[in-house]
Amino acid sequence: MPKPRKSAAIRDAKIHPAIAEARRVLEVESAAILGLIDHLDGTFVDVVELINTSSGRVITMGLGKSGIICKKVSATLASTGTPSFFLHPAEAIHGDLGMIVRGDIVLAISNSGETEELLRLLPSIKRIGAEIVA
Repeated sequence: MPKPRKSAAIRDAKIHPAIAEARRVLEVESAAILGLIDHLDGTFVDVVELINTSSGRVITMGLGKSGIICKKVSATLASTGTPSFFLHPAEAIHGDLGMIVRGDIVLAISNSGETEELLRLLPSIKRIGAEIVA
């Protein structure tokens, strides 16, 4: 079996600029993740316990980049055994709010905390009897 060829970037004595940039990005992202350690508090514990003891589903909601993050969170939760799905706020406003039932947990993510479509839904979600955790 032939040996795998090393790329030119690995063979060269100098580090290729693409590798240098990738390393820089990984260092920045690693520092950002480590910075989150100090933000874990009682609220985090409360949400984890709520999800672990709930018989409902975790419904994520967000718009734009927050919506993309919500889709990933729901996919990860579902793949690890926690029933979860993403509900687009605009679709919820126009009829899909009926997908939320009493006992569900709604994780609403907004960078600004002032996303109109999400804020508009909160009173209805509360009336349904779902828990809102963010």
